Amino acid sequence: MNISELCIRRPVMTGLLAAAAIIAGIVGYMKLPVAAVPRVDFPVITVYANLPGASPETMATSVALPLEREFSTIAGIDQISSLNGQDTTQITLQFVLNRNIDAAAQDVQAALTRAQRRLPSEMTTPPSYRKVNPADAPVLLLTLETNGDVPLYRLNDIASTIVGPALSRVPGVAQVQVFGEQLYSVRVRLDPDRIASMGLSFDQVQQAVAAANSNTPIGLLQGQHQQLSLRANDQPQDAAAFGQLVVGGRNNAPVRLADIARVDDGVQNQRVASWRDGRRALVLAVMRQPDANTVDVVDGVRASLPALRAALPPGGEIGVMLDRSASIRAAVHDVQESLLIAIGLVVLVCFLFLRRVSATLIPTVAVPISLCITFGLMYALGYGIDNVTLLGLTIAVGLVVDDAIVVLEAAVRHMENGIAPMQAAIRGAKEIGFTVISITLSLIAVFLPILLMGGVVGRVFNAFAATVSLAVVASCVVSLTITPLMASRLPAHAKPSRLDAFLEKGFVAVERGYARMLDAALRWRSLVWLAFIGSVAAAVWLAVIIPKGFFPVEDTGLLTVSTEGPRGASIDAMAEMQGRASQILLASPDVVSVVSNVGAVGGSASINQGRLFVELKPLGERPPMPEVVQQLRRQLNVIPGLRVFVNPIQNISFGARASRTLYLYTLQGLRLDELYDWAQRIETRLQQLPDLQDVNTDLQLDSPVVQVTVDRDRAVLLGVSQDQVRQALYSAFGSRQISTIFGQANAYPVILEALPEDQRDESGLAKLYLRSNTGRLVPLSAVSRLDRGSGPLTVGHQGQLPAVTIGFNTAPGVSLGQAVAAIQAVEQDLGIPPTIVTGYTGTAQIFQQAAAGQGMLVLAAILIMYLVLGVLYESLIHPLTILSGLPAAALGAFATLQLFGLDLSVIAVIGTLLLVGLVKKNAIMIVDVALTRQRAGVPVFEAVRDACLLRFRPIMMTTLAAGAGAIPIAAGWGAAAELRQPLGLAVVGGLVVSQALTLFVTPVLYLAFDGLARRFSVGHGAPMPAE
Repeated sequence: MNISELCIRRPVMTGLLAAAAIIAGIVGYMKLPVAAVPRVDFPVITVYANLPGASPETMATSVALPLEREFSTIAGIDQISSLNGQDTTQITLQFVLNRNIDAAAQDVQAALTRAQRRLPSEMTTPPSYRKVNPADAPVLLLTLETNGDVPLYRLNDIASTIVGPALSRVPGVAQVQVFGEQLYSVRVRLDPDRIASMGLSFDQVQQAVAAANSNTPIGLLQGQHQQLSLRANDQPQDAAAFGQLVVGGRNNAPVRLADIARVDDGVQNQRVASWRDGRRALVLAVMRQPDANTVDVVDGVRASLPALRAALPPGGEIGVMLDRSASIRAAVHDVQESLLIAIGLVVLVCFLFLRRVSATLIPTVAVPISLCITFGLMYALGYGIDNVTLLGLTIAVGLVVDDAIVVLEAAVRHMENGIAPMQAAIRGAKEIGFTVISITLSLIAVFLPILLMGGVVGRVFNAFAATVSLAVVASCVVSLTITPLMASRLPAHAKPSRLDAFLEKGFVAVERGYARMLDAALRWRSLVWLAFIGSVAAAVWLAVIIPKGFFPVEDTGLLTVSTEGPRGASIDAMAEMQGRASQILLASPDVVSVVSNVGAVGGSASINQGRLFVELKPLGERPPMPEVVQQLRRQLNVIPGLRVFVNPIQNISFGARASRTLYLYTLQGLRLDELYDWAQRIETRLQQLPDLQDVNTDLQLDSPVVQVTVDRDRAVLLGVSQDQVRQALYSAFGSRQISTIFGQANAYPVILEALPEDQRDESGLAKLYLRSNTGRLVPLSAVSRLDRGSGPLTVGHQGQLPAVTIGFNTAPGVSLGQAVAAIQAVEQDLGIPPTIVTGYTGTAQIFQQAAAGQGMLVLAAILIMYLVLGVLYESLIHPLTILSGLPAAALGAFATLQLFGLDLSVIAVIGTLLLVGLVKKNAIMIVDVALTRQRAGVPVFEAVRDACLLRFRPIMMTTLAAGAGAIPIAAGWGAAAELRQPLGLAVVGGLVVSQALTLFVTPVLYLAFDGLARRFSVGHGAPMPAE
């Protein structure tokens, strides 16, 4: 007694087990996490360091390099890159995929501790790190605004002491980054003329303010009966109090700070600002940890907002924007709808062929039971609900019903021959059981290379392969247990209805037409061979010429607009230009809201750059994303002096470098002059390529610089040291922190600088005086010379070597593969020397790695499937017969993609692999029957012809069911359809072409291979079906 007969004879046991599986599946489904894609994030840690007043070169050599040397000793480091700008360094550490990020963070902290002694002593704040990927967009933006009665720096206090810490405690939040930060400070703006007239210097004022603002402990009095705490004057708490500090004396009268300086309540960093829809605001960017679930993080943040809003002062408001979970929820909802539509279409196909409600109910029931089993297994194995797994489940609907159809068709055929339903079900299950197991194992074999595939792409599609494989296994179990039980309870075949008779007449006519064409094909086998060879050649030709892509650009309804102003542009100039950009965006009928940031924030290291986050209307109320991007790009490019880079925010990120474009190309070299020269030459050529757009570089050499050249000999004669010159310049123009105000919840800096009007150009340097070792004041002009020049605005490193990064996007209609080929042609044409190392980072790098392995992936799938079929059929020949439909399937898939203007992306390759598993099912059903007939003594020609005619109807039924399951995906409607459509089109196109060819190619090849095997005595038998 086999498993099918046991289930037929014990219906209560089978029913209870099915109910238990359904309940477990429902519980598992409710607990599955929801995400855009499976977790594929690289472990990334970003290190931040600040040294106010330091140039990009100083930050690169004095801060970044010592840190990079320490980081390079950490185990599991994959890439180290840094971007150094005025005052700031950002170092990105990307680890290998299997590195635990918490353990990596401990190693990073230890490296920071070791490097501390080699960092400049002027760094008042040690470097910090966050477990955050700077290339990843925020999962949520919160805006803090007031009605104008509350200064932004007071709102900033609430953001940093209440809102930020509360959000940071939400599970999965890596960092709450404040754009446009307005941290309170007292700014002491010295008048160089007045301090010189008072006989003072910058360093004397600095020392006097620090001494007057002391906050050191002073002890207590301990008596015999009591203890008294000692207190002294409290610290000054605002600009007015600091203005009254005495910093010197003249003519027996005190010189107060307000006498020689403008002392204001201000902000710590005057070179950053943010707006929400044109209104000044603080913007809190919630960044998730690399392994965190976006939907869970957003839900946690939103749950904390009511309590945070209550903590705001009157007139304060927290706004929500750029909710990335919204597109994820919409995409998941739309895929779930596609899944339901696929189920409905598959059921309709079953009804058209079976023409009985009771019979149709059997494969219909198999679908939800199989899916419930799959959900339970997904939960047990740690998978979730996302675009990729739901894509697999939608495709699996057609596969799940196939096994039930094959078993049911065999049972119904025996019933129509007069056998009782129970015996018919037992015979049909026994007859077809081996076929079902063969189909299941061979289909899993297709996905085995994907399940074992490494790298980030392997992680993405491991979930897809696992989901389909689990669904197929569940389907096999259901079709051999529950389906035979339900088939055994089918009522006797009733008198056919008029619709039944009409459909049967149509099916019979189609079968007769196929029989005539089959006879012609078997008679003119040479023509069939020519068609087969032609399909192989056409498939190979299309595989070569079809554009190669990576992941389709997803329409999330969210954009980033990166801006770049002229070299040396001030924060005021950038604010004015970016304000115009914001107005243009808000005027667009497709835009809902805009957040604008200027200054060295959000991955930028220079103040001539900005960033806007744009939220678009829902997809049904606007054109598709590519049209919106091109339209906004044209409108924004009219702003004089401002370059704009418009990019859609994607739910899947493959790099750790913040960029203004989707793709990055890097150059490394030891000699800066050679590296910079080649970088400019290559950038110029790439800008001329029609396949690329938005070509830009982080190399900005023409930033205006004032070079202060000290005459060392004259300085020594006048009693002035080189360090005094640097210290005076730092105090006047470096926003130097000279003291700290300790408040109840925050510490605020006291910043020393020259008057704003003396910081506009180099004329302010002529007003500086230095205290000589004899006590005299020496003008800076007496010991130095000023020259105008240019220098780098940022300095980049990668792998501890100087590096230049060139960003680019592909032009409309151009694939990433075509763009990479065009860049390679430029490299060969220019003849880049071996001292310059070129390569790609981020998405383009992963694309190259994936493209190199796609061919091997397909070959491995075919090889494994051949091995599995060879083992199952104990034959070296007939696995080739079964695999003969693959060229036609590939031809159909590639031709369909070409017809719809789509690239051969990774998604489409996975669809092609899925086709490998789908189309061989037809051949398996034919080969199984033919081998059985041959063992019964039927001649090979009659055996294969009878097999084709006997299995024609179930083959048509299963193929149409599989195609019906893919139609909602191929239709390309709903959120994130761009991600799914290539797979659906590849499956539908491949099924159509393969069905048209393999019904004739398979029998012809069967005859040829059978004769070849007999001639050379090659194994071609098959095991007996399982009893």
